[in-house]
Order: sequence, then C-alpha cells, then structure tokens
Amino acid sequence: MSITVSAPVPYLSNPGLTVTVEPGYPGHRGLPMEPDLNALAVFVLVAEERSFRAAADRLGVTRSAVSQTVRRLEEGMGIALVLRTTRSVSLTEAGERLFAEIAPAVADMRAAVDRTEALKGRPRGRLRLAVSSIADRFLAGPFLAAFAGKHPEVDLDITVTDDTFDIVAEGYDAGVRLGEVIEQDMIAVPVAGDERQLAVCAPSYRDRFGVPSHPADLASHACIGWRPAPGVAPYRWEFAENGKEFSVAVAPRFTTNDMALMIKLAIAGAGITFGMEESFRPAIARGDLVPILEEFCPFFAGFYLYYPGRRNLAPKLRALIEHLQQHRASPGGVVTPARPA
Repeated sequence: MSITVSAPVPYLSNPGLTVTVEPGYPGHRGLPMEPDLNALAVFVLVAEERSFRAAADRLGVTRSAVSQTVRRLEEGMGIALVLRTTRSVSLTEAGERLFAEIAPAVADMRAAVDRTEALKGRPRGRLRLAVSSIADRFLAGPFLAAFAGKHPEVDLDITVTDDTFDIVAEGYDAGVRLGEVIEQDMIAVPVAGDERQLAVCAPSYRDRFGVPSHPADLASHACIGWRPAPGVAPYRWEFAENGKEFSVAVAPRFTTNDMALMIKLAIAGAGITFGMEESFRPAIARGDLVPILEEFCPFFAGFYLYYPGRRNLAPKLRALIEHLQQHRASPGGVVTPARPA
C-alpha cells in the first residue's frame, strides 16, 4: 500500500506537488536507510503544530495519512519520535533532538523555494544569449541598452559567435541566428524583416577597376572574403538568377573572420566584399560603399531570436521577447533607452 498526498509539501510550500509515502524502508531489510525528505518534512510540521490534526489541515490531507507517514518514519529509523495520546502529541527525547537539528534545514528549503517562486514574478537573473556576429540590428547598442534600462535586475551575458552548436546543451537561454539555419523544434521570433546579402565596393575601386556585370565575373576582381575559423574554406558568395540559386567560390585577396575589417578594407578600395546588407547600410548611406550586382541578390528570411519550448518561460526571457516585439512595432524599429524604474 502507498499513500499519495497531493498537497502543499511543508518544506516546499508549493501546491500540487505529490508526495508518495511507501510502506517499507530499506532499514527493514538490514540496509542503511536513505533519508525520506518528505516524511521528515511531515514530521517537522507535526512537531511545530504538536497535533496530527493541525498538520493534516495545513497539508489538506487526512489525519491518518499524516500519522501513517510519521509512523513509517519511526519504523525506518528504528526509534520512537512522537508520543501519542488521545488528547495530545508530544515528542520523545529522540524526536526533540531530530526536530531541533532538521527544523532549520527545512526552514531554509522553504525560503529557497519561496525565492525560486519569486522568479515567476518580475524579470531578474542572468540571461545568456548566443548571437551571430552579423545580427547587427539585435546587437545595436540602443536596442540592448533600452532592454537593460527597463529591466535593471536582468544581467545580459552575450556570446557573439558564428559557431553552430546546441544552445540548450551549452546552457544558453536563447540564440539569434538566420532563420534558415534554426532547428525545426525551436520557437523563433523575428528580429527584423527579410534580409539580403550584397556585394559592395568603394567608389574609388569602381572608378579604377570597374564592376562585374555578372557574379561569374568576380574571378577577375580583387575580393575580400570571410571564413568562420582558421583552416576553413572561405564562404561561397550566394546569388540567384531567374529564380535559381547558385554560389561563387571567389579567390579572396584578403580573408578574415571579422566583418568590421572587411568593411574597412572595402572602404579603403582594397576590393569587393560580400555580406549582409544591414552590415553595409551605414557605409552605403555615407557614400563610402556602393552596392553592385543587386539584381542577383535575393531577399530571404532574416534573423530570429530562438529558444526551446513555450512552457514555463522564464520572466527574463519573456521580457526580452516582449521588448523585441515592441522594438519591431516602433517607427523605424528604434527604441529609446528607458530609465530604471
């Protein structure tokens, strides 16, 4: 026989948790007894109330369920803890000693659970994010500063990386990557609209060497390429023509894993480079770079904030999702940093 108590466990103070009290203990078989934390918590409640009835009322179970739980604890330990009479309940010497030693620990557990449950309220704690190095809109200072201003109890821990890995296994709360490479079992929230990759060069390079009329002509031009890590082949530049996608393996004069360096080299007239339009937009707006081959550069799904599952979403992550949605809805996607409340 087993007794299942679906009630607030005294050391958890959390409704709905299930405590199962089994009739036998390892000690009955001559083996060392493993502590039954549920039974010890019930014992502490009886000791505090000096009443099985009052303890049962606090738990929302029957008096007999509480009495049987304590009795089996005594049987497992091989010593009486409670003196029972028809009128009162008192503790034996062993019961008093056990109560004195474990009551502080039970109180600490209650407090720990209360603190944990408090996290369900306002956003707080460390929020770990793995973000692609070219997710410029998400990494923009005003966006992150505005979030930090609204939620001063959230600490952002951002790893900028283009490595492919399991964010859950690595302990991240969420990630930001291009939609086309996010796993199907993830929940994804768009960071911005569709994106595209562009080939760009400086006006000085265009005036001196001209520009290709087709991606195949890139072979005769100086190119600035990107690779994710040493020993990895440079990224193939991706284009589309008449609805069909194709890629070009350029032979870069310069190869790096740093987009900022690629942009600097292109502005200096060192060659043609290729990357996200968002990364080049400020330089294009200033006239430092000009787009080329635009008719071969299609739009595709942009960057997404992604995370596992919808259930029991941490308030800190939910707050970031809401902030992102507000950012997208604002004119121009601009968020003004807020002062801490």
